[in-house]
Amino acid sequence: MSRTLVIGDIHGGLRGLTQLFERARISANDKLIFLGDYVDGWSESAQVINYLIQLEERQQCIFIKGNHDAWCIDWLAKGIVDEVWFIHGGKLNMESYKGISHSVKQKHLNFFDRMKDYYVDQHNNLFIHAGFSSMHGPEKERYSSNYSWDRTLWEMALTMDNRIKKDSAIYPKRLLLYNEIYIGHTPTLYYNVDVPMQGCNVWNIDTGAAFSGRLSCLDIETKEFWQSDTLQSLYPNEKGRNKQPKAN
Repeated sequence: MSRTLVIGDIHGGLRGLTQLFERARISANDKLIFLGDYVDGWSESAQVINYLIQLEERQQCIFIKGNHDAWCIDWLAKGIVDEVWFIHGGKLNMESYKGISHSVKQKHLNFFDRMKDYYVDQHNNLFIHAGFSSMHGPEKERYSSNYSWDRTLWEMALTMDNRIKKDSAIYPKRLLLYNEIYIGHTPTLYYNVDVPMQGCNVWNIDTGAAFSGRLSCLDIETKEFWQSDTLQSLYPNEKGRNKQPKAN
């Protein structure tokens, strides 16, 4: 039986990804939708990209671009080292690319270039790294950086008064555009939750793998989900992004 599984922010944690795939019993029949931020955090960012490139060759995958991926592209393509990026995972990312050939780096850049800003499936479900601000949807977004940075969509959905009816004039128009919306970007750990969270019709799958949380994937049909162990336990000699204060 084929499933559509959505996977949260990986942040260089290849051990968490492979463990998650084992626990979810991923098969070649499954459609996999990744919500971005494949790099920055644990020590295997380049190795995660290698793994995903190989995965793409054997099954249907959709890759959404995250803000950390955009930073990595700037560095790989132009040598730009953003100061915030360097502190919040970029340094470990750069170290993971030591000894990797120019041709492999170019292959990774090609992979990043193929990523989508967002994806809408045949059931009108939206998959996007962070969010969008336009009440007409992401295709009308004035500032494309919102795809990988916006938090207002999630914050609105999370605090929405569920007594307000959908046909009310004050019901948020962004939430009416899609059947369901799946995002990453904002770790659920910020709310003292370590599993996927729902606010209205928005599902947040980033369960803080970059920090002290786990990597998660969710079946969009049944809402069953699977998780790795904490990435801290899988990388006991590393700190990931835990040594830094909370950031994007």
